[in-house]
Parts: sequence; C-alpha cells; structure tokens
Amino acid sequence: MDSKIKLELEKQANEIRKDIVTAVHSAKSGHPGGSLSLADTLTYLYFYKMKVDPKNPKDPDRDRFVLSKGHTAPAYYSVLAEKGFFPKEELLKLRKVGAMLQGHPDMKHIPGVDMTTGSLGQGISAAVGMALGGKIQNKDFTVYVALGDGEIQEGQVWEASMAAAHYKLDNLVAVVDNNGLQIDGNIADVMSPYPITDKFAAFGWNVTTCDAHDFDSIDAAFEKTKEKNGKPWVIVQKSIKGKGVSFMENQASWHGTAPNDEQYAQAMAELEKIGEGLGV
Repeated sequence: MDSKIKLELEKQANEIRKDIVTAVHSAKSGHPGGSLSLADTLTYLYFYKMKVDPKNPKDPDRDRFVLSKGHTAPAYYSVLAEKGFFPKEELLKLRKVGAMLQGHPDMKHIPGVDMTTGSLGQGISAAVGMALGGKIQNKDFTVYVALGDGEIQEGQVWEASMAAAHYKLDNLVAVVDNNGLQIDGNIADVMSPYPITDKFAAFGWNVTTCDAHDFDSIDAAFEKTKEKNGKPWVIVQKSIKGKGVSFMENQASWHGTAPNDEQYAQAMAELEKIGEGLGV
C-alpha cells in the first residue's frame, strides 16, 4: 500500500477511535472494546475499498456491508459519520431516547446502514442473501460482513457459511474479528471456536489472515479476495480488543462498559498522543 494512503488511513482510524470513545462516554453505555478492535478494518473498507456514496446511500450498484457483530455499532456509526452519511453531532446522542443512533444498527432510520443487526449470527445470513441476490441479478457489487469471534459460536453462522459455499458466492467477503475475548471472558474458555481458519476451509471457503491493526496486512488480505473461484472468502484478523486505549486493551471487562469522566479524559489523551505521532 502507498505510504501516503496508509498514513491517511491511520489518521482516519485514530479519529474514529476518538469518536467511539466519545460516543460511548456520552451514552454512558455501549461496547467500546470490540468497536476499537474493528476500527481499522472499517476505516479501510469505507475510506479505501468499498464502492459507496454518502450522497446516494441506496445506490443499487453499491457494495454492501453488514455488521453481524451489531453491538459494536459505535465503530460503525463513527465510520459512517466520518464518511459523511450523517452529521457527527449524532454520535453524542448515541442510545438517547428518540435519537437516530440506538444500541444496534437500524437500516430503516440510519443512512448507510444496509442491514439491521444485533441478534448474533443473523447478520451473516442476511449477507448471504444479499450476495445471492447480487448473483441472481448479475450485479457486480461485493457484500462484506464483519463477525465477532465469540459470535461464531452461534450455529446459524455455520448454516449461513454452508449456504454461501453451496451457492458459490464469491461476491461475499467475511471478516472474523479475532480479538480473543467476549463478554464472559476468553473465547477459548467460554466455547472455543478454534481452529477458525480450518473450520471455514472445511465449509468450502477461501481463507486468509491478517493483522487487524496494520493497513499493509489488511490490504494484502483484501487484495486476495479479488480472486473469483466460486468460493466465498473469509479473512480471520488477529486484533486487540480495546485497541488504542491502554487500560481497555485485552480486557474483557471493556466489552460493554462505558468510561467514566476520568477514564474518558485518559483515553482521549492517549488517542491525541497517537494522533500527534501521525502528524495530526
């Protein structure tokens, strides 16, 4: 990846992390950990990879994105706001009564959201349907879907994965955010999904991996998905829950906890320092 593009993506991702922390702090509830671990990938998709237009969010030829791990909506909302789908001021109303941005994505009320999600496992099923629809209509769009590594403990994920391979949906790209933690602790202790790569391969998928916090690695993985061989693609990305905020990193307790005022100040100071290092 071009070094200038990479730097711009790093700067954008850091802004999105600040948005995530700010939104969750304002709401006094939400899911910062998994939002922060997914921030770089969403930045890459919306600011580099995907064919989307904030001025025409329902373009029938657009690429689609489904946040199957719907509780990490703060990351999704922050990216959509930074991209221009709606004003950033809406982030400060996260989870407020009557506000547009509620705890999980809502396709009926939020510009840019392609699928309402929240019940874990269902998002990938919807993504499979979108990809199948694209095939039937001879459309050239790609459907991207982000899954949590704890989420893939859901049986519905594997039913959808079996269907995706059966219908040869090579216009479908899944990302498994493998930060190793879920609400109850280490995923390996709660209900181990490992080996994740081997499971998807056994279900008939093309499989690759990446470092979720290195844009060169992310780009290399997504470049592989350009290969169309009648199989869907999955990228299993190794990530850090709470990435960018020292006291949140690799801590399951930050799965669904909002920072207090003191913690918010510390988190923002750390992210500002990262931004300074990037030349912001």
